[in-house]
Amino acid sequence: MVIHIYLVVSAFRRAYEDGWVVRRSIHTRTKRMSIEELKKLPCFEYKEAETGSSAVDCVVCLENFRSGDMCKLLPSCNHSFHAECIDSWLSQTPFCPICRTCADPSKLGNVGDELA
Repeated sequence: MVIHIYLVVSAFRRAYEDGWVVRRSIHTRTKRMSIEELKKLPCFEYKEAETGSSAVDCVVCLENFRSGDMCKLLPSCNHSFHAECIDSWLSQTPFCPICRTCADPSKLGNVGDELA
């Protein structure tokens, strides 16, 4: 839980320092990702390292990844999440929950314009 809070706070601090202040109005104006767009995201089956213990968490549900879990990768920032968790998140807002990078491939070039 502490790691999750740290990641969120540092992401917002970094966004603020870079002049990318995220405002609530952006989320109401931004198109949510459709089911078809969500299906285009790379999906993979998680496999644990040889140590047998996963130290990697899904920051949406805060659960460890387990061998056999279906996960998705956001190609714009390379962050991974449980497939169901990130689909639920992206159906509400098309931004990565860790770094706030736009996850919608059709909007990748327009994120800065929306924040200005």
